[in-house]
Amino acid sequence: MSDDRGRYDEKLQRILKESSAIFADKSYHQASVRDISAATGISLSGLYYYFRSKEELLFLIQSHCFETILERIRHDLVEVRDPEERLRTLIRNHLTFFADNMAEMKVLSHEGHTLTGEYGQRILEQKREYSEVVQSILTSLAPEGTSVDPRVATYSLFGMMNWIYTWYRPDGDVGVEQLVHDMSHLFLRGYRSVPPDTDVARRAVGGRTEKKSIWRGPAT
Repeated sequence: MSDDRGRYDEKLQRILKESSAIFADKSYHQASVRDISAATGISLSGLYYYFRSKEELLFLIQSHCFETILERIRHDLVEVRDPEERLRTLIRNHLTFFADNMAEMKVLSHEGHTLTGEYGQRILEQKREYSEVVQSILTSLAPEGTSVDPRVATYSLFGMMNWIYTWYRPDGDVGVEQLVHDMSHLFLRGYRSVPPDTDVARRAVGGRTEKKSIWRGPAT
């Protein structure tokens, strides 16, 4: 990759990151490209070098998220054979990415049906591809004779993972690994079963166990 290509990609990444924060704060429909210009310090003509319209910008944000998470999960699952570990790997991949990209997660959740036409179709295809990865793992985990529809299980898991943008604060709540551990356990074992490793739930801080509430109310 040339230096010019690298600089282009780096600048585009910054535009997508800043735009995600603005869309998450104001909503896609209330935000303007001028808001993004002010936040990035890039002129309107400079921004339109990277995208042709606000709709294309929203598409780039969503597509980049799905491309990244799909690429990561394909890589992470290559050497994993055990079905339960494959599910934990998927949950870790999803939560780690979105804990680092909370604005993007809110945009995906709130603006999931905003895109139409070709842009909407391309995002739908990426969503379908990701859902098929999850459903394949859950199908391999299903006990014989289960009456649970794999599609119901798939979207129930997505609901659990995607809802964190309303309450989770990466700088003050439990760590991501604890989040992965707890959600994996809840989904695989249920709330009333005994966790396989209760020590994971303890975080030593200065030689003592720290307890923090993870409930902070809905994000505003």
